[in-house]
Amino acid sequence: MVKRLTALSLAIFMAVVLAACGSNGTATNSGNASSGVNAETADAAASEKIVIKYWYAFGDKIEEAKLHMVKEFNESQDKIEVIAEHQGNYDDLHAKVQAAFAAGDAPAVTDLEIASTGVFARSGMLEELTTYAERDKDQLQLEDFNPGLMGNAYVDDKLYGLPFMRSTPILYKNVTMLKDAGLDPAGPKTWDELEQYSRVLKEKGKVGMTVAADIWFYEGLVAQSGGQMLSEDGKSAAFNSPEGVAPVEFWKKLTSEGLIKMPVGDEAGATADKDWSNQVSAFKFGSTAGVTGSLEIAKGNGFELETAFMPANVSYGVPTGGCQLVMTSKSSDEEKEAAWEFIKWMTSKENTIYQHKHVGYLPTRISAVESDELKKHFEEYPQFKVAVDQLEYARPRPMENAYPEIAKIVKESIQKAIIDPNTTPQDALNQAAEKANKLLSK
Repeated sequence: MVKRLTALSLAIFMAVVLAACGSNGTATNSGNASSGVNAETADAAASEKIVIKYWYAFGDKIEEAKLHMVKEFNESQDKIEVIAEHQGNYDDLHAKVQAAFAAGDAPAVTDLEIASTGVFARSGMLEELTTYAERDKDQLQLEDFNPGLMGNAYVDDKLYGLPFMRSTPILYKNVTMLKDAGLDPAGPKTWDELEQYSRVLKEKGKVGMTVAADIWFYEGLVAQSGGQMLSEDGKSAAFNSPEGVAPVEFWKKLTSEGLIKMPVGDEAGATADKDWSNQVSAFKFGSTAGVTGSLEIAKGNGFELETAFMPANVSYGVPTGGCQLVMTSKSSDEEKEAAWEFIKWMTSKENTIYQHKHVGYLPTRISAVESDELKKHFEEYPQFKVAVDQLEYARPRPMENAYPEIAKIVKESIQKAIIDPNTTPQDALNQAAEKANKLLSK
């Protein structure tokens, strides 16, 4: 019997999920706006097909890419019709999928932000894909997916999703501003260099970086410091260790000296993007999904853009993000087979090349990275290749059921430490760890 979600799990669906895991684009539709292939407009021949729903997140170029691939899939064969429906951002999508599942009307396939995979899988909402993958191993070629992107595909050693539009945060640099300030555009490569660059830029009336106190970016800085967000067994917080405190101390120092800006609130990410676009700040952290859009902004505003690894502390380190495609568990056997065919199509080598070039999300397959098409693309636009190379230092996001709620708590604690001069980073994170441990013990 399918287990119902706990109150905590239900709350998780409405918790803050990384805005940066999406893109610079915002949701442009609401409700169940579809791809144009819907139940009312589909022709009579479609009634003979197996019809399944696919729910997805985010608009703009991300939506364009998804709808293009759905259209190509529907036209590639005559047995399955996929109805693609936009459901807002990840928070919106997760809540709507949960509600639809409870009502017995869930989509057969949906995007799922990777850190929420554990909650959905353990609650019984997802179909395990291990049997499908083993049956179609020659066609699927599971080993072709980049190993750095597979950590969140498994829950308790069982396969529940395939990497789809996946990302890492990267450093976006306004090279024109750096050259004008007499700075080497090859940097900054370390935290110390970021501080040095920011001091020079401040003298020029600029800001080194505008960065939101985003949990995703924080996870990267913790990894760079040699730390972990949670203990190895996932039963206690580890972010209040010296390695977890170091990033907040670094941010607070640079903020207090006016070297970087750290806006707070719902518009913090948008403010960071705006400052960078308007050449107030030389650097920003952002998802690789924003490469295409950022190149267009740089061209329109007359400056040169390069991308780079997130600057290192003890070492490089970066979390992965974005979504994978999953299958819900209450569909009929016929619908599940159709859903599996669609998932395989959307995660193919050809489609990962297409969506990477159109948006900037990581090419998920090794064969795609090694293809002549992407090698040529990387030569022409090296900004796209940075995130691929950075995967060497990637780590999966925690998938404990309580983690999305913990992420929200940590983010609020970081903001408090930055804003309140009387709150130390250690005290703020200790308080967050106390709350996190209570959630992890349930």
